[in-house]
Amino acid sequence: MNQKTLALHIGQAGFEPFLAKEAGSALEKGPGWVLAEDDTSELCFAHLSLLEPVEVKAATLNALAGGVADYFRRTSRDERYETPWPLCFESAAIAGLGARCRGVQDAFRERLSRMARVMKLAQEGRPDLGERRGLFVYLTDFGRAFAARRARAGGQRRMADDAQAPSRSFLKVEEAYFVLGEAPAPGQTVADLGAAPGGWSYSAAKRGARVLAVDNGPLKGGASENPSITHAEEDAFRFRPRPPVDWLFCDLLDDPRKVLELLRLWVEGRWCRRFIVNLKFGRHDPLLLLRDVFSERAGIAPRCAILRARHLYHDREELTLAGRLQGG
Repeated sequence: MNQKTLALHIGQAGFEPFLAKEAGSALEKGPGWVLAEDDTSELCFAHLSLLEPVEVKAATLNALAGGVADYFRRTSRDERYETPWPLCFESAAIAGLGARCRGVQDAFRERLSRMARVMKLAQEGRPDLGERRGLFVYLTDFGRAFAARRARAGGQRRMADDAQAPSRSFLKVEEAYFVLGEAPAPGQTVADLGAAPGGWSYSAAKRGARVLAVDNGPLKGGASENPSITHAEEDAFRFRPRPPVDWLFCDLLDDPRKVLELLRLWVEGRWCRRFIVNLKFGRHDPLLLLRDVFSERAGIAPRCAILRARHLYHDREELTLAGRLQGG
């Protein structure tokens, strides 16, 4: 009988039930994490997945760091380090555990003084997107950690705010660029549906794109009177671009299935080449929404070269879809 491969999925604290249900075979869970069998698929609610993790238990900070250091030395014996590699230490959402985690990381580095050349190549922090090899450590409690040499990153991360941004939603679209792997560029066009007060429009405009902000409400802050932003006071559901645009932005506060139907129309009509769309799931089951997003019937996934669904660091009861159409 083949032994099952495990993964420690890390997500946003408070959304573990969705992460566990999405993983499908949760063995254990805590604040911000789920231990489950790994089926290699990308999970919407997982920000980072430690693949084939090893459990390290110790009563003290130094002993915990020593256990992680021993694991890293043992798994590095036949490995050559010639390029930068990710070194990521994180912890569960437990009061005081973040400080413990930083202490373990510092003590870990002290124990690897004989591997100075290797450690100089270490890049601290979460990798951008996709599967990477390095060292990934996650503390689930003060005396327990999981360590892995491989991890799969979903692209989520905390973004820096901008004083000129009209709203907090600016952070969501900035984060979504990492999920998609590209962002609006000079000379490109953007249609922003439900734009007001203009956080997403401002984000695209500051990158040099020309933006049509579609909303009956007013634009504020850095989006107001911005020369790269044209404000169209129209109904977002009835708006049609002529000619098609490079990007569709949509952050409408409406029924998620209605927004998903709007996205389907844009994708089938090829009115955009790329899109970033936010779905407010609220009382809806987000996993049923995900099933609809990727179903053949919805008509979105078959027309996309890239389609990623993520629960972002800056999302609450919402999902963010990022995609690029085939031939786009």
